[in-house]
Amino acid sequence: MENKFELKQFLIITLITSIWIHIGEMARALFVAFPRIAAFFEGKMQIIGLEQAELSHALIWGAWDTLLTAVLVFVFWLCAKAFGNNVRAILVSGTVTCFATIGIFWIAFANTGLGEWSTAFILFPLAWIELVIGAWIASKLYARKGLN
Repeated sequence: MENKFELKQFLIITLITSIWIHIGEMARALFVAFPRIAAFFEGKMQIIGLEQAELSHALIWGAWDTLLTAVLVFVFWLCAKAFGNNVRAILVSGTVTCFATIGIFWIAFANTGLGEWSTAFILFPLAWIELVIGAWIASKLYARKGLN
């Protein structure tokens, strides 16, 4: 098994996989996170909703989604090198990425009083499913390119 990391392949797989991650992140944010966060802060402080969001907000969320995807695809590549391109690599990379990104964010968010633990306990499993599916997509794309 060759251990050479191919940047071009990584970038292409990241961009393709990011389509799913963008869809998942937007759905989770629009239907669960934003309404719950707005309800939590109602009367305490003004939160920018989608109707007030500017292009810069969309670009930042797009950058976050792409960074999240790049981390997922890289962690999957590492897992595939260690375990092979299989279900174990998909589950480990999706789970590790979820804890290392979404998990840490929501632990910090709720622990500082900026959100509710109940919201974190709803959003984390949704994010885990999204990232495991993203790892599965990366797995299929890498398999087409010869990573087995």
